[in-house]
Amino acid sequence: MERFAFIIHPLSAKDVARQYPVAKYLPDRLVEWAITHKDPFVVSHITGIRAADGTEAEGWFIGCPLTPRQLLSLPEEEVWKRLVIAARLAEERGAKIMGLGAFTSVVGDGGVTLSKRVKIAITTGNSYTVATAVQGARRAAEMLEIPQHEARVAIVGATGSIGKTCAKVMARDYPEIVLVGRSVEKLEALAAEIREGSAAHVSISTSVADSLPSADIVVTVSSAVDAIVLPEHLKPGAVVCDVARPRDVSVRVARERDDVLVIEGGVVDPPGEVDFHFDFGFPPGKAYACMSETMALALAGRYESFTLGKDVSVEQVDEITAMAESQGFRLSGFRSFERAVDDADIERIIENARNRRGTKQPA
Repeated sequence: MERFAFIIHPLSAKDVARQYPVAKYLPDRLVEWAITHKDPFVVSHITGIRAADGTEAEGWFIGCPLTPRQLLSLPEEEVWKRLVIAARLAEERGAKIMGLGAFTSVVGDGGVTLSKRVKIAITTGNSYTVATAVQGARRAAEMLEIPQHEARVAIVGATGSIGKTCAKVMARDYPEIVLVGRSVEKLEALAAEIREGSAAHVSISTSVADSLPSADIVVTVSSAVDAIVLPEHLKPGAVVCDVARPRDVSVRVARERDDVLVIEGGVVDPPGEVDFHFDFGFPPGKAYACMSETMALALAGRYESFTLGKDVSVEQVDEITAMAESQGFRLSGFRSFERAVDDADIERIIENARNRRGTKQPA
């Protein structure tokens, strides 16, 4: 039996109510103050993972009771202290690798420092997150009848560890890429790197409002605490793959734009009959890609720090993709704002987009 662990944390103060129901009735600041006084703890035992070759694995969710705002604002040493405690809890249960969920993979140097302070292997899961984001965006674009040979792709948060690798991978298949971020210097450096190895036309932008209205496909992976993609930013018929947690895409999009498809990035069906014994917002048996990378490495006996730091190579993405597929991991059906997307939804979006563009559906 292979063993792993994965760190989870509340995505907002109200998310603490998943573990402590009273939190839904308390002010956010009071909830955040309270959880700063609680150490990491074992949330649940994960069972039922079985690869195509029969290899089995079990794991544990380790809860780090800090919100994204706290993870980014507290002194780094305080955050490292919590993560080291989490790693020791994992080690005590026999886990040999631990994945960093959500903002625990963003804070500091992306797990490099943590890996030097603990005995257990560490991975951010970002390689498989990139792989599934690209797969999901490509599949959704095909379903919305977006021609690949003329599609314009925008990557929001392009200079982050996930964003820049998404851009490199998508530049292999799409003719036009726009990189959206805050630092012109970093954007220009990334654009130059992509141009060296790709025939795609690459441009940069520091404005979501200016760059998204002409994009057919949007992959958004920023580390923003609040939503940055609004209804007025999107082109009719566009696909938006939101990989960020908390979400980059405003819930207003679901209410106001019935002519675009927003999908949650990185939703995976692990092999076997996995039971997480904890409700983290997904239907039973479905996992985030970052969780799945940790599981896949455990099933393969690859107890190594596979994805660390702020850089993810295209080679790592290709390797983890092949590994996970051979074990039986599969990209799940689309979900949008916590609900499943079916064929009827796709047809409605296509029709609404045609109407909004002022064109008629062909006979």
